[in-house]
Amino acid sequence: MQHALEAFAVHLSAELGRSEHTVRAYTGDVLRLLSFARERGAISVADLDLTDLRGWLAQEDSSGHARTTIARRAASARVFTAWAFRRGLIPSDPGDRLATPTSRRALPSVLKQNEARDLMSIALIASDDDDPIHIRDRCIVELLYASGMRVGELVGLDLDDIDDGRRTVRVLGKGGKERVVPYGIPAQQALDGYLSVARPRLITVESGAALIVGARGKRIDPRTVRSVVHAMLAHVPGAPDMGPHGLRHSAATHLLEGGADLRTVQEILGHATLGTTQIYTHVSVERLRSTYEQAHPRA
Repeated sequence: MQHALEAFAVHLSAELGRSEHTVRAYTGDVLRLLSFARERGAISVADLDLTDLRGWLAQEDSSGHARTTIARRAASARVFTAWAFRRGLIPSDPGDRLATPTSRRALPSVLKQNEARDLMSIALIASDDDDPIHIRDRCIVELLYASGMRVGELVGLDLDDIDDGRRTVRVLGKGGKERVVPYGIPAQQALDGYLSVARPRLITVESGAALIVGARGKRIDPRTVRSVVHAMLAHVPGAPDMGPHGLRHSAATHLLEGGADLRTVQEILGHATLGTTQIYTHVSVERLRSTYEQAHPRA
């Protein structure tokens, strides 16, 4: 079972190009499944059957996990059993008959447009003290919001990914897919300040081509980026607490509210399917309904 799990992890990362986070999530789910099956008497992957899968999901559900978590674990199990069947590790694919638990997708929390403006103002004021970390942090929030990048995509940027003449950034997204995303003048100003003042004072021999570096000069860690966003948002009155992905949700919502079409937002975010992007139309409609009910005399 351990050998199969290790081979499955290699398949996800090397053959399918899944991110480290996705590989960790899927292999963690499969490890839980295999442990459950072992407790029921299975001694190898070949012993897995539909009863094991259903029993495992029922146990996960009774443990109080969210429906979205159960749905993801079911998906992990199906991907694993399909792979195991193709590799000849199991005689048939039990995951092919495993039903997907239904779940209502929660709408993401997003900033209001005035809250986003307040956040950028706070970042600008903080950067006025000439502290290279504060200048860098302003660049981080401006780029995240301007481009809708994922935190991992921001961390992976190199110097030559920026085209300041066209104000675009080359982003390497999920599955190794590359896209070019535009950003605005405020983000360019923040980037210019960081590159001319802050980065030269932060870099070391270990910095390499990394665009955003940490306090010790190495490529910045995603956890540091998350801490920066949480800390700055704490100073915005009424704003929900969120991380970098919240800025991504906010950017998408504000683009749609400003009149951008769904296909354009899909390209900017790097979504594989339009269906993934459509959740932001629901966010905008919910906000539209809320404003209508507050403002219209006959709402």
